[in-house]
Amino acid sequence: MEGDAPLLISARDLTKSYVLGEQTVHALRGVSFDVKPGEFVAIMGPSGSGKSTLMNMIGALDQPTSGNMAINGHEISQMNSDELADLRNSTIGFVFQQFNLLRRTTALDNVKLPLLYSKRRPENLNKAAAEKLELVGLGSRMDHQPSQLSGGQQQRVAIARALVNSPHLILADEPTGALDTETSAEIMRLFKTLNAGGLSIVIVTHEPDVAAHAKRLIRVRDGRIVEDRPTADGEITHSMQPASGVNAA
Repeated sequence: MEGDAPLLISARDLTKSYVLGEQTVHALRGVSFDVKPGEFVAIMGPSGSGKSTLMNMIGALDQPTSGNMAINGHEISQMNSDELADLRNSTIGFVFQQFNLLRRTTALDNVKLPLLYSKRRPENLNKAAAEKLELVGLGSRMDHQPSQLSGGQQQRVAIARALVNSPHLILADEPTGALDTETSAEIMRLFKTLNAGGLSIVIVTHEPDVAAHAKRLIRVRDGRIVEDRPTADGEITHSMQPASGVNAA
C-alpha cells in the first residue's frame, strides 16, 4: 500500500542556472527526489549549496531551468502565476525564520490572514483561526500582538497561520534560526506532533540539531544531492534535548 501512495513532491533532473554579468551560476545540477504524503524531511547544506533554491522549487516560488517539478500532481512549469498562487495557498503552509508576522495585528488576525485569499474560505474565519492557535498551545494568547509574545510563541503563531488552510505540506525555512536551543527543541517537538498526525513536513536547515528530528535527511552540496537516507531521532546529533511541556516556548 505504501508503495502505491501518490507523490506529494516529484522532482526529476532539476537544474537551475542564474546569469550574473558574464558568469553563470549553477545552483542546481540534476536533482531528483520524491516526497510521499506523511514524510518528515530535513534538507541540509551549507551556504551556497543550493538548498534555498531547492526550497523555492518545492514552494512553487521559482521555476527550474530544466527538469520537472510536480507538487501534489501539478507540474509547476505548466502553471500560470494565478494557478501557482492558488497551489501555494491551498497546498503549502510556509514557516520562516523571522516569523513574518504583522506587528500591530493580533495573533488571531495574523493566523486568519491566509483565509482571506483562499477559495476554500470557511464560513467562520475567527473560529478556524482560533482552532489552529489552540492546536499550537496559544489559546490564551489570541488577542496578543507579536510584541507581547516570546520568540517561541511568535513562531507558534506562524505555524498556526501555516496550518489554517489545512495544507498538504508544511515547508519551513530555518524555523528555529531565531530561537534559543530550548525553544528550538520545543518548536521541533511541535513539528513532530503535527507529523505524527499525518502532516507532511519539509524543513530546510543548516543545523544538524534541527535535522535530527526529521525521519529523512537529504543533504545538498554544490547543487547536487550527496546523501538521501532515513534517520532515527537523535542519530545525527544528540546535542538538542527536548524540554518538557509543549507550551514552554
